[in-house]
Amino acid sequence: MGTVRIQTVCGFGCGSSLFLKMKIEEILKENKLDAEVFCGDVGTCTSTPCDVIFTSEELAGRVQERSKVPVVTIGSFVNKKEVTQKTLEYFESLEK
Repeated sequence: MGTVRIQTVCGFGCGSSLFLKMKIEEILKENKLDAEVFCGDVGTCTSTPCDVIFTSEELAGRVQERSKVPVVTIGSFVNKKEVTQKTLEYFESLEK
């Protein structure tokens, strides 16, 4: 399998998704995991090639309706424990 492409999504693709992107990159580095992480907006995210989408509870429904890839819902982007848990769970699911 090649490099995992993670898209972080918020309303406009430049605010909270950027914060989440940096958080996930930090977690990947700490756990020696390789992935390309980039930001997207809710309107165009499903047309951008990626392996998984991380987004907020508020936007998850809209994204899931149109997404062909798994959508990981994060309750609080500032909760590092939650972001870490869901990021690692996603990577563990790839090993199955």
